[in-house]
Order: sequence, then structure tokens, then C-alpha cells
Amino acid sequence: MKRIILAATLAIASTLVLASAPHRASAHPSIDIVAANWKFTPGTITAHVNEVTTLRLTSSGGVHGIVSPDLGIANTMILPGKYATITFTPKKAGTYVIHCTVFCGAGHSTMTLTIKVVA
Repeated sequence: MKRIILAATLAIASTLVLASAPHRASAHPSIDIVAANWKFTPGTITAHVNEVTTLRLTSSGGVHGIVSPDLGIANTMILPGKYATITFTPKKAGTYVIHCTVFCGAGHSTMTLTIKVVA
């Protein structure tokens, strides 16, 4: 009987300790990016060499896309009302300019997302 009471007491105590512990944010939160005719918002983001980076992409108008073999980003369609999640780990510092891969009208040629990778 004493063992049952001790086990129950330990279970309750550990639950209280876990419940009162501060919530830790993910070390690598996702970066939300919205595509629209003819821009990405934000237009420039920062990532770190050898650290996982997650992008959550959506479109507020029109179909768009991105790809970057240099960063390990596969060809990804960005659709209105849907989220595309991309995870990559930059291997080299530098500034990478990614152009929209889906023709989206008159401003398409200037639609870029800049990813600055720092050490």
C-alpha cells in the first residue's frame, strides 16, 4: 500500500513540475513568407550556416514558385490559401537571390526573395 501511495505522489509531483516549467520555443521557428504579384513579404530573410531553416510559404494572390539548388530548396509551388513548408540547411554563407519560378505577370522578372546566410 505504501508503494502505491509513493508512486501516486511521485506521479503527481512530476506532473506539477512539468506543468510549471516554462515553455521553450523551438530553436528554429518557421519564417512565414507571403507571395503576391510581384513580391515576397518579407523580401529578405536571414538564415545561419549549418542551422535548419523552415519556411512556411503561401500566396495572397496568384500562383508562384521558388527553387534554389544552392540552398537545397526543391522546386516548390506556392498556392493561394495553402501553405507549403520547406526545410533546408544552408552550407555556405552568402546572399542568395531566388526568383519566382512561375510567370505571374508584368512584374514577374523583379519578383525575388533574398536569403542572407550568415556564419
